[in-house]
Amino acid sequence: MSFSKRTLTVTTVILVLGAVGVGIWWRLRPEPEEGAATSSEGEAPVEVAAASSAFAADMPQPVMGVPAVRDTLWITVNANGQAEAFRRTAVTAQTEGVIQSIPVRENGRVAQGRPILQIDTLELALAVAEARAALADAEAQFQARILFDDELTDPEVRRRREEVARSASGLNAAEVRLRQAELELQRATVRAPFGGRIADLQAVRGAWVTPGTELMTVVQLDPIKVEVQVLEAELGYLREGRRAQVTFSAFPGETFEGRIESINPVVDPDQRTGRVTVHLSNPEGRIKPGMYAEVFLDAESFPDRILVPRGAILERGEGRRRTMLFVYEGDAERGLAKWRYVTTGRESDRLVEIVPSDEGVVEPGEVVLVDGHHYLAHDTPVRLVENVASEGGRPGR
Repeated sequence: MSFSKRTLTVTTVILVLGAVGVGIWWRLRPEPEEGAATSSEGEAPVEVAAASSAFAADMPQPVMGVPAVRDTLWITVNANGQAEAFRRTAVTAQTEGVIQSIPVRENGRVAQGRPILQIDTLELALAVAEARAALADAEAQFQARILFDDELTDPEVRRRREEVARSASGLNAAEVRLRQAELELQRATVRAPFGGRIADLQAVRGAWVTPGTELMTVVQLDPIKVEVQVLEAELGYLREGRRAQVTFSAFPGETFEGRIESINPVVDPDQRTGRVTVHLSNPEGRIKPGMYAEVFLDAESFPDRILVPRGAILERGEGRRRTMLFVYEGDAERGLAKWRYVTTGRESDRLVEIVPSDEGVVEPGEVVLVDGHHYLAHDTPVRLVENVASEGGRPGR
């Protein structure tokens, strides 16, 4: 077969271009990564990821642990409520006049008896002076009427003449008017009925007030109380004086400890609940009236029990789920997570009882893992840390 000259030329050019392209690819091809495994024909390729994973498994995993304890297990009753001021009163004006000064501010602390508002006293002081003058006139008239009563020898007659003279001279009425005027003057200075803080300040300097005008509110915040409604079926487990632990939405992660102050003896017939009042120390006034609270009240107690946090307990196994936990064995720097099956007993909202059994037991003082342990295997190298997430671990919550 013969080819034309043009066909041969085109074919030659194509072959040359192909050869050039193969040469360029060969020079520019990617180099295999250093340390990467190669395989000969017929052999399974080595998994680099698997090797990396095996290396990571040898590194100690960050975990959090706490010691098991032998203590009293308290079963708690849980209820919701809100904080209330221990004492609260609206302060009102007791006399009329113009507000001269307000020496307090909202949320300011006040001591019992401290002046918290002053009404102008000019007219009230004049009224007192006028009443004193009227009393002096009445006393003069009274003395004139009994001028010669000293000559009377019968004490009963003398007493009756003095009563008539006091009434006729207007002395009794004058004494009453003076006391009333002095009382009005005293009421111009409004004082704190008890120690606490100022709330709902409504008074304005220069405003005219009359008796009954609401000026402000005084609240006592230390201690502060939390009132909760407890189901009647649980009221029988509670006792006054027992511990109560309270959390507030405003302070996440913080727990306040108080005491059950009182249990209302009357059950609400509609809600089937009883009111329980808890008192908390609140020296800095951080807890405000109206704050939403979750309350845990100590109810039943079971002494001398081995206790671990609820976060330590895991379930493993296919088909039949078994309860287990990890115990830390090692020194402060590094150790191993030891898988141990256990039998649990009673539980509270935070603690679980470990019951001695053939499954296994935890001794008081042994460190059990409570975070970063959900994905561990038996004998995994671990190290104890304060915060699993910040150390690059895998927290379980």
